[in-house]
Amino acid sequence: MKNKTINTEQGHWILAKMGKKVLRPGGKELTLKLIDNLKINSQDSVVEFAPGMGYTAPFLLKQNPKNYTGIELNEEAAHKLKKYIKAENHSILNTTAANTGLEEASADKVIGEAMLTMQADHRKSEIIGEAYRILKKGGLYGIHELGLMPNEIDSKVKENIQRKLAQTIKVNARPLTQNEWCEILEKEGFTIKHVFEAPMHLLEPKRVLSDEGLLRTLKIGFNVLTHPKAKKRIMQMRSVFKEYEQQMTAFAIIAEK
Repeated sequence: MKNKTINTEQGHWILAKMGKKVLRPGGKELTLKLIDNLKINSQDSVVEFAPGMGYTAPFLLKQNPKNYTGIELNEEAAHKLKKYIKAENHSILNTTAANTGLEEASADKVIGEAMLTMQADHRKSEIIGEAYRILKKGGLYGIHELGLMPNEIDSKVKENIQRKLAQTIKVNARPLTQNEWCEILEKEGFTIKHVFEAPMHLLEPKRVLSDEGLLRTLKIGFNVLTHPKAKKRIMQMRSVFKEYEQQMTAFAIIAEK
């Protein structure tokens, strides 16, 4: 199994190490809007792709689904998740979202956040295709990902954004426009039901305060100030986000099988 330990060079893990819990491009508000519109109920089998450190899982479990399965490739993250997601109808599988091993048409709702962006386009299609395979007819797939705007964004600007993101967050991030996200979902057989958008203000003080609350924001600030190397990396990331603030956004999309 590859990807056994958390790569602390990657931007999202640096932020997590500093105490940041909300690592979604559209923040807590967009995550909650996505979950609300998935309309999870007590009869649903829910699958979450790449739960990471488990930020979204409690919100999903609060909906009281019939069962919950987290698909987490990173062995270290999966091990941590298993420590607190361990009810009889909850499970964490240490495997890839592109090949979950779950039965065909076994899930009612599938959700994945801030994970497709990190994949090459052909890999995005593989993961989306797996979501389609495991969903029942009429099942819903919700994603929350980094986006680009406008739909007619200049290809050179898009390339520059992708290059600078890769350099600063140490992940080959490939965000898409709204049309491109919808097209890649439709190509795998899905019908788009809802599209929601929020500013990509991951490292803006107002968003951090809203997402994390006052006490955790103060803790994050202290941790950043006392870790110079992490501070330098985070400021580099924020600089790129500010530079392309007019072109970067966040999308939450719900698609139906």
